Amino acid sequence: MKRFSLCCILFAGFSLFSFAQSSGWKFSFGTSKAKKGVKAVSASTAYSDELGYGFDFETHPQEFTAANGKKKLTGCRSDKPFYFSVKLPEGNYDIKLVLGGTNEPSLTTVRAESRRLMLAHIATAKGKTTTQSFTVNIRNARINDSVSVKIKPREKAKLNWDDKLTLEFCDRNAAVSSIEITPNTTAPTIFLCGNSTVVDQDNDPWCGWGQMFPSFFKKGVAIANYAESGEAANTFISARRLEKLLTKIKKGDFLFMEFGHNDQKQKGEGIGPWGSYQQSLQKYIDEARKRGAFPVIVTSMHRRNFDADGKVINTLGEYPEAARQLAKKNNVPLIDLNAMSKILYEAWGPEQSVKAFVHYKAGTFAGQANDLADNTHFNAYGGYELSKCIVEGCITNNLDFIKYLRPDNERFDPAHPDAFESVSFPLSPFTTVEKPDGN
Repeated sequence: MKRFSLCCILFAGFSLFSFAQSSGWKFSFGTSKAKKGVKAVSASTAYSDELGYGFDFETHPQEFTAANGKKKLTGCRSDKPFYFSVKLPEGNYDIKLVLGGTNEPSLTTVRAESRRLMLAHIATAKGKTTTQSFTVNIRNARINDSVSVKIKPREKAKLNWDDKLTLEFCDRNAAVSSIEITPNTTAPTIFLCGNSTVVDQDNDPWCGWGQMFPSFFKKGVAIANYAESGEAANTFISARRLEKLLTKIKKGDFLFMEFGHNDQKQKGEGIGPWGSYQQSLQKYIDEARKRGAFPVIVTSMHRRNFDADGKVINTLGEYPEAARQLAKKNNVPLIDLNAMSKILYEAWGPEQSVKAFVHYKAGTFAGQANDLADNTHFNAYGGYELSKCIVEGCITNNLDFIKYLRPDNERFDPAHPDAFESVSFPLSPFTTVEKPDGN
């Protein structure tokens, strides 16, 4: 499967395919005919910039036809992950999906862009469909006609930075019947700034908490994850990531910031938790408030490091405390992920905690010649549990957007994490054994 380098393509006079309208875009799957205003998508419809939509990355689902009473159902299905992309300008979009409909039970997980989890294990019975909705943010690297984000070479294939929306459908007999895409210019947006522990990791088995975060919310709020591996609070600024974000943030939005792991590795005059780190975070706070947005500070989670008694050893120095004091000084909501992660890791213990991190024997993934034993970065289970901590912090702080939490959301106690066996997600076809920057 080929993954294309997408992020730095500049579309002169950017235009969408002819049927696109300001009211939205509609697709009907598994058919060569569709109603007026709806685009028919067969299994052979391959994405191209000229067409502006289609199945991407050489994935080929199968068409299906089923009956639901007198109603005929059509769609596309597969037991292997398949991708559907649509060329769109950056912004927030409401996505309405009709899933299922096959002659067998269906289980569908949906990810967007760079493996952001939007829907998990949506079950439908034989011949039945379900309608699911969420709001997604898409962006590109351009700040203006002459300036762009200073992305790293390894980011050039990131789906987060291109000029299209990509949806991944996977799980057991994953099936989609229709997609409706509608621009949403009023949805509050939660912007995430951070490092490899937050980022949308493109490849399994790596996972940041930020890419699990969208799955907890229903339609009406968007998550824009600008985090990137290896970034400190000041390098995030110098790479123009904050500058780009600030061109999009609006009144009523939220700006989350979680740094520390890479900041503590920096050396030099003025560098440190009470110097460059606090100064940089102050800039995030001030710039957000200038635009009527709400800053939120998140302390860095611990690394997986235990003493002989099974207690977590602090490897982050004074950075978490510096974040706490800055939040108090500025009257900014604080999500103390550092404190919650200590409780969480100690609840797991030294032995069970490896299940939340990238610890895998050689040969588990393609090209993996050696064991992976990373005590900083999470797998999907770990990222999901850390994201639950963030959601709990949002509830505790009574942040306005918690009204968009899905109705089945339950409160989370890090002292009682979900059992590893109860949380699983389909593997992506994209894997790597290369550790993220900042390891």
